[in-house]
Amino acid sequence: MQDDASRKRRLALVGTGFRGTGMWGMNVVKGYGEHVEIAGLCDTNWLRADRARSLIGLGNTPIYADIETLLAEVRPDTVMVCTPDANHDEMIVKALEAGCDVITEKPMTTTAEKVRRILDAETRTGRKVAVTFNYRFSPTARRLKELLLAGVIGDITAMDFHWYLDTKHGADYFRRWHAYEKNSGSLFVHKATHHFDLINWYLASEPEEIFAHGSLRNYGAAGPFRGERCRGCAHAKECSYHFDIGKDAFLEALYEDPSREDGYVRDACVYRTDIDIPDTMSALIRYANGAQVTYSLSTYMPIEGYSIAFNGKLGRIEIRQYEKQPWETPSSDEILLIRSFGRGVERIIVPHEPGTHFGGDPKMQDMLFKPDAPDQKYYDQAYLEREVALLPKLKVVVVLGHVAMDVFLRVWRARGEEMPRPKPVFRHGARYDLVGGTLLISYHPSQRNTSTKLLTEAMFDRIFQTAARIVADA
Repeated sequence: MQDDASRKRRLALVGTGFRGTGMWGMNVVKGYGEHVEIAGLCDTNWLRADRARSLIGLGNTPIYADIETLLAEVRPDTVMVCTPDANHDEMIVKALEAGCDVITEKPMTTTAEKVRRILDAETRTGRKVAVTFNYRFSPTARRLKELLLAGVIGDITAMDFHWYLDTKHGADYFRRWHAYEKNSGSLFVHKATHHFDLINWYLASEPEEIFAHGSLRNYGAAGPFRGERCRGCAHAKECSYHFDIGKDAFLEALYEDPSREDGYVRDACVYRTDIDIPDTMSALIRYANGAQVTYSLSTYMPIEGYSIAFNGKLGRIEIRQYEKQPWETPSSDEILLIRSFGRGVERIIVPHEPGTHFGGDPKMQDMLFKPDAPDQKYYDQAYLEREVALLPKLKVVVVLGHVAMDVFLRVWRARGEEMPRPKPVFRHGARYDLVGGTLLISYHPSQRNTSTKLLTEAMFDRIFQTAARIVADA
């Protein structure tokens, strides 16, 4: 999604709340101003957008109340979507159809139907959507992925994944628009989308069967008393969740005066009786590769962080990452690699890196905005290089997806091999000659491609039938 480095990429920011103004406004201007310019802002609350413009330092950058006018007048290269989750699809599709690439806050959207609408628009327009799963870029997540790719515990048979939100962070979701399923899809979508992305990535597979349960045990109607909001509440002194927005100048600027325009307050009571999302969640998941996952998310803990364990045929990997807790912890994480058959334990120390999410956010934004930054899609290149080196008599290479094709060609070039002519273009069923072999291209058999019928079983079978014939004729 990089543009020509000779000019700045024109970025439009749609949604100017906390995340839009901070992460995608102030951070982008400060860290990537030489590559990106924010050319327009869009929000239904003009005063909030005006406050955001001032906080970001955008001078007279135009503000729009609707995305259609912004797209027509600003003509951005990329649209950054930071609106409530339920209308991501509307913003994304309109931007794609206007010829823009899109970066969107997670989740992509809230229902399967809306996901299909976005994917159809992406295919139809040829533009790209990037969802900002920043946890993949943290140093500990990268190290875990490296260990799993190296096969240090053999085939993974089971995984435990438990996430803990403390009483500050967890409660905040129940003060805001997230507290209603129609807006966020629940925290099973809004928050857990991070976690399921990590699980899918770690296991290099997709879920086939899921049993899930959620209940509202602490917030909403489960509370002992309630009001409309924290400011001016009669229960302020006795409520453990009382939040004084006046002590946070950033939030007060974005939400307090602007609430007069649309009625949205940032400190709504966490015990409102109409809250309809669960605060206690669990799931059992069976993956296509046979791995079984036990998952939970709790939103009112005295600690913040997560615990993960991978069980394999040759050992176990486990980690407890601390984000906030009432005791001191080092500025690093410890991964335990425990080998089976009495082969001992290895303690792997992973230092935290500068920036939020232990350095994950800056690395993700580097990839999105710096023309020369390494792309996450080439993360597995080193492992492919080793595999190709072990197979000197390759006859057929089948690449599954555009990313796989790009990575293979990078490896082929790095080995000094003659590149295919003409230059390969990604198209299902395409075939190119390699020195001593053949390159076959296929869509990736992901749920996205199979559910939309972009790739059918018959199409996939034909790729490997062709591969078999080439090997037989060699």
